[in-house]
Amino acid sequence: MNQIRLSIILIAITAALSGCGGKSETATNEVTKPSQLSKESKPYSEDWESLAAVNDEPDWFLDAKLGIYAHYGPVSTANIDMERGTGWYGLNMYMEKAYDWSTGEVRVSDDAPEGKPTSVFTHHVNAHGHPSEFGYKDIIPLFKPDKFNAEEWAELFAASGAKFAGPVAMHHDNFAMWDSEVTRWNVKDFTGIDLTGELKTSIEAQGLKFLTSFHHAFTWVYYANAHNFDATPETADLYTEKHALNDFKPTKRFHDEWYAKLKEVVDKYEPDVVWFDWWVEELDEDYRQKFIAYYYNKGKEWGKDVVVSYKNTSFPDSVGILDYERGRPKEIKDNFWMTDTSPGAWFFRQNAKFVTPNEIVDILIDIVAKNGLMLLNVPPDPDGSIPQEMQDMLRALGGWLKINGDAIYATRPWTVFGEGPTRIRSGGHKIEKQKIVYNEKDIRFTRKGKHTLYAIVMDAPQQDILIQTLSTNLTNLVNEIESVTMLGSDEKIAWRVDEQGLHISQPKTIPSEFAVAFEIKLVNEKEVGIGGEDDPD
Repeated sequence: MNQIRLSIILIAITAALSGCGGKSETATNEVTKPSQLSKESKPYSEDWESLAAVNDEPDWFLDAKLGIYAHYGPVSTANIDMERGTGWYGLNMYMEKAYDWSTGEVRVSDDAPEGKPTSVFTHHVNAHGHPSEFGYKDIIPLFKPDKFNAEEWAELFAASGAKFAGPVAMHHDNFAMWDSEVTRWNVKDFTGIDLTGELKTSIEAQGLKFLTSFHHAFTWVYYANAHNFDATPETADLYTEKHALNDFKPTKRFHDEWYAKLKEVVDKYEPDVVWFDWWVEELDEDYRQKFIAYYYNKGKEWGKDVVVSYKNTSFPDSVGILDYERGRPKEIKDNFWMTDTSPGAWFFRQNAKFVTPNEIVDILIDIVAKNGLMLLNVPPDPDGSIPQEMQDMLRALGGWLKINGDAIYATRPWTVFGEGPTRIRSGGHKIEKQKIVYNEKDIRFTRKGKHTLYAIVMDAPQQDILIQTLSTNLTNLVNEIESVTMLGSDEKIAWRVDEQGLHISQPKTIPSEFAVAFEIKLVNEKEVGIGGEDDPD
């Protein structure tokens, strides 16, 4: 009888454990996953109200400040021997007349009243033949990433100081830079290399988080004119279905394929960041909601906080991070934001010209001071190697961050972003067309907590420094300054503060050839009378 009772008790215990999720070890593992301790334990629904509960600004992303991605693929090969390379090769090679893609009308001029072909069309005809005989589908097999080395790329990205990195997984040309079962137009089938998979392994081995970016919403427009040349029903999986250049309403098939490619990458490579280029806002809202819900729910399943970045009005600001292309705002933004920019062209360009490391450092500083993050593009050569000038730039950036990283990483914006004579005329997309040169009078601020302030002088000081924002006549500083030190140096810094501002004597040695960061510690004063005690004075 006792034996029977014991068996019953054991069966009951086993059933109870099964009802709680099976083995106690599994249950413990589930509890320790951070994403399952987030705002909702149940899956997110495919609607903006439910999705507004996501943690769209995780701390790791706010702390990172710098990421890297790489525009690389058949477009790189298409740009060989072009005087002026372009990321829109697949669109412009089909423009026998210079159509305005946004209206479908031909751009005319006095010397070409009927319109003239684009320079890409002319180049393509001379280099490969007429696009009716040699189309973009024939460019793809020419792509040979023979010198691509994922470990070398990842080591360089880590050396730059970036905290996350990854490939442009799919550009406007609809070519998948991963091993795909969804589309036959993929890098594995054409080259034998799973570029996305190899980069994920190597990037994560460097301790970085992994990004994939997607630009294929614009494919609908990008290949519209291809249907006048070499597109056929059999190539609709590359060129999309036949439609007019100014027909901006994609079909259900296009929407389904757009989503399927995203889902495949998410399932296969588990990216920490999914970054979207423009035109997503033109897609049906149901599909946008479907993907966002799927990705954030997968993040919960993986036990990590994932990030979505978007442009324009693709998503509500409650579900992702707004991106400014080659731009930034004039002021501090309440919501965290990011910039995608490139030191030169987006893709490989013959005889490319790059901005200087000093310019990249200054842009990063200005972005961080305004509550943002920089996503920096690397344009590899067609063979997959990274140009030496680009390598030198990234290592110089990383060298500066090794010295001054405390003023950048894991900081938050201060009361004001900075002071000085050099300003952006108007904030927004593509403001980098303005030629902005910062000098030692330009200063940017960041902070950690309430009692550590960083003042970054945007050029190596050639004289004593005056920071007017820290004047005793102003109320920006709630507490008194306790100490001033220069990052990367043991030199004792002479300083004083008065009604003019904080005076810092010119340092004898400068630890960096670019901007110089000063750490300003503030006195941590306790409030009096909180416990009812008398005034200590």
